[in-house]
Amino acid sequence: MFNKKFFIPISIILIIVGVFIGMKIQDAVSDDKVSEQVRKYKDVLDVTSRYYVDDVDTQKLTEAAIRGLLAELDPHSVYITEEQLKRVNEDFQGSFEGIGVEFDVVNDTLTVVSPISGGPSEKLGILAGDKIVKIDGKSCIKISREDVPKKLKGPKGTKVNVTIFRSGVPDLLEFEITRDKIPLYSVDASFMHDNEIGYIKVSRFSATTYDEFVEALNKLKGQGMKKLVLDLRGNPGGYLDQAFKMASLFIPEGRKIVYTKGRLKEFDDEYKSQGGQYTDVPLVLLVNSGSASASEIVAGAIQDWDRGLIVGETTFGKGLVQRQFDLSDGSAFRVTTARYYTPAGRLIQKPYVGGKYNDTDNEEVNGENFEHQNDAKDTTRPEHKTFGGRTVFGGGGITPDFIYKLDTLTSYTVQIRRLNLIYQYVETYMKDNRKRIENEYKTYKNFRDNFVVDESMVSGLRDLAINKDIVFNYDAYQKDLAYLEIAIKSQIARDLWGNEGSYAVFVNFDEQFLKAITLFDEAIQLSELNK
Repeated sequence: MFNKKFFIPISIILIIVGVFIGMKIQDAVSDDKVSEQVRKYKDVLDVTSRYYVDDVDTQKLTEAAIRGLLAELDPHSVYITEEQLKRVNEDFQGSFEGIGVEFDVVNDTLTVVSPISGGPSEKLGILAGDKIVKIDGKSCIKISREDVPKKLKGPKGTKVNVTIFRSGVPDLLEFEITRDKIPLYSVDASFMHDNEIGYIKVSRFSATTYDEFVEALNKLKGQGMKKLVLDLRGNPGGYLDQAFKMASLFIPEGRKIVYTKGRLKEFDDEYKSQGGQYTDVPLVLLVNSGSASASEIVAGAIQDWDRGLIVGETTFGKGLVQRQFDLSDGSAFRVTTARYYTPAGRLIQKPYVGGKYNDTDNEEVNGENFEHQNDAKDTTRPEHKTFGGRTVFGGGGITPDFIYKLDTLTSYTVQIRRLNLIYQYVETYMKDNRKRIENEYKTYKNFRDNFVVDESMVSGLRDLAINKDIVFNYDAYQKDLAYLEIAIKSQIARDLWGNEGSYAVFVNFDEQFLKAITLFDEAIQLSELNK
């Protein structure tokens, strides 16, 4: 009889060998299937390039095939060309190398909207409103927006010569600019709205966002901040680690911020708060349909832990994790490897079919969701509980605790914005009024509280629109009049005080923000649920 003491070890070894062989067979089958499809594509490409009626660009066809392949998976598995990848890296690494200006092409002329603080253009005295008419001695009138970076960006230390027309100066101005590393800020503005309420606007989650955000928080704390409005509206996301660290500032140590689940275990992960010094600051978070990915991670964690109040409109619903794979020619592609879930188990990703979103009309109604959870009419969305016991909705995106939708602008005003006419009007207006405004209003808060956009100013914008072939619509004009007035005032503030002044003026008109600052008592109530 076979000795039992050898039977069990040998059985285990046989099982392990069997599993190993099975895995190898599965891999071989899988590899064979992939190889078969590769051969199929190669045959099609070979025949097409040989027999097609015109010359064939095989690189273009291959890139189109890759795009089509990834588009069948989901909306966020994508192919990125070498040129696109450079721009993406600049946006999210937090810097690029160039002359340091925000620009626009206005009436076929390259115009400096604003020199970037600390950049070489600002140091040389280049001003908002300057017109760049030549680059390295060659006219750049009628230059396209796409061509501007090609002319002005370049390696640190290289030089470019620009010729500038400046209003009120009779002669053209010549500048030799030495390119440098230019910071790209993701915290657009931070200021005290009043003696207690601080406001921070974050436009994306780049490699420097957390550091910028901490700096802004500490600045506001030093100015007496006791409550905070964090504005993530229109923020499309970015780096996960930056969102995780931002949320950690407000959520006690050890609590889950977000977790991921994929088909392969190697892509499962969870992120827990490291704790921060702002866990007791009353918090209201502003979101809308343009808030996505990393923004939704922050909002979902804040909501699930009842740490603050979410106000605005349901977020985009981008909850897929991509891994980037670089290709030999400098291009890359991203493949979805996992999904994001909020701490309470809500899937952030909204439904999609065949690589495309199946969007439905947004029928949200303004109201206090956090007080009327049992009255919710949308029974199609899965319900979850926050850690404080409140009902919140899954099914894609983060539904605010207080829904507050903004009225849409009329097509008349959309045309004015599309042609950048508010900027153009203010540019003309400031030629005659800059010194008077600078002398009369020493700070943007004084300007915000006391400057009035009068009828003649709005009429000036209206006349400019008519000159640009925008048909005047009285009803639309009246409907959007308050917006047009605040847009003019905000642009003047940006001209004089940058983004901080512009946002400080604009939020005074912003109905979502004005509603948010009335809800701090409710935010404080919520935060007591998990203490």
